[in-house]
Amino acid sequence: MTASPGLTAPRTLEPAEWEPLQAAHFERVDALLAGHLARKQRREKHPVEDFLFTYYPTRPNQLRVWHPGPGIRLTGATQYEGKKGYLYAEGAAALDPAEIARRADSIAWTGQLLSATAGRQPQFGCFGLHEWAMVYRGEEIRHDAWPLRLGAEGTDRVVESHKIACSHYDAFRFFTTPARPLNVLQPTREAQPLLEQGGCLHANMDLYKWATKLMPFTPSTLVLDCFELARDIRTLDMRASPYDFTALGYTPIEIETAAGKASYAAAQRTFANRARPLRHQLAELCTDLLATAII
Repeated sequence: MTASPGLTAPRTLEPAEWEPLQAAHFERVDALLAGHLARKQRREKHPVEDFLFTYYPTRPNQLRVWHPGPGIRLTGATQYEGKKGYLYAEGAAALDPAEIARRADSIAWTGQLLSATAGRQPQFGCFGLHEWAMVYRGEEIRHDAWPLRLGAEGTDRVVESHKIACSHYDAFRFFTTPARPLNVLQPTREAQPLLEQGGCLHANMDLYKWATKLMPFTPSTLVLDCFELARDIRTLDMRASPYDFTALGYTPIEIETAAGKASYAAAQRTFANRARPLRHQLAELCTDLLATAII
């Protein structure tokens, strides 16, 4: 396999070089997943931390597989023999260009979305009201085992007294029916590349989704960086939500107050800054993958 435009020349790693990298990955994954797996064994649910394993489809055992990324050949890595997305030939494993070509349309769409989002001015004025709109005048509440901090009527008043400006389709689609007309935007899947922006918590959380959708092509270090970002954003998202999770140790961010709004926007900017380089890395990965030729 020869180098393709946009990619550096393939680099071959011997077992003494790649095995420590794989071991470090296992150690990092095990530390990140320990709490979730322990709760799962106890059949104990967690409304904040389970989100990354219930909303996103990637399972813990999939995260534990180490992927070195494009341009890397692993001598003696027989565990990749027959694994989808890899070729094992001449005693070494590497990504399969044929699999990249098969998924080219999906890779191109993902890259376009990431690039469009990166090029758009971030917005920081939504104040997390998407979560409030998901329970507004609703008969069913997603986290019904946990109380609403202001009660149902107080929650409805917050929604009605604020401008709702959610740009993220996968958040908007969970709005209650009465809340949907209150949103100044009406996001659709087709319009996603035109609306997503880098200040949105959910757009930044979704970097984990795109990183995993691009597996096994995404280097595992990048996948886990996106996982950690999504985990931390989820915590902010729920602290600013209408639910009261103080019993779990989460201090509420009272976005109905001026101080709460300022705190939320500041945290939102911090996450936008963390997300920016990850988004660029994923977009560049898409570009490099599409430049890969089948030789």
